[in-house]
Amino acid sequence: MTTHQASDPELSRIVKVKALTEDAYVIEADDAERAALAKRFDLSELKALHAEIQLTPENDAVIARGTFSASWLQACAVAGDDFAVTAKDDLLIRFVPVRSEPLTPDEEIELAEEDCDEIAFEGDSFDLGEAVAQTLGLSIDPYAAGPNADTVRREKGIIIEGEQDGPLAELLAGLKRD
Repeated sequence: MTTHQASDPELSRIVKVKALTEDAYVIEADDAERAALAKRFDLSELKALHAEIQLTPENDAVIARGTFSASWLQACAVAGDDFAVTAKDDLLIRFVPVRSEPLTPDEEIELAEEDCDEIAFEGDSFDLGEAVAQTLGLSIDPYAAGPNADTVRREKGIIIEGEQDGPLAELLAGLKRD
């Protein structure tokens, strides 16, 4: 995951490492936060953003496991009109303290599956809300096509898979049947 640099994060939920609880952390974006995130991710509207996360210390890191759900309106990459999108997924992030010393050229780091989404933090706290915002950003398909995309493609003369005409298309169709 990348680190978003903003003077005022749109969805900030600071968690102190030494004050972790066993309770689930629930993040629900309010109207202002959703509007700011919609602007950040170029969405027409962010209708809902919700996450429930368990935080577990692991050596000097913190493992965040939970669920993430969101719904939004975004412009179709082909037709330009808004369409509804929903996302619901498991969330797994590892918060790690920033290394004080850089890696040497011959030093290797082995990554396990759960190490893939890592967010480094400085000091004694990290921003769980920003991690949820980044999860939202990764869930958005900037090239998503809405329900009117095929109609617009036909109107513009763009070939849609399965609708090709001509001798080559006939030959390929014949091969598929065999």
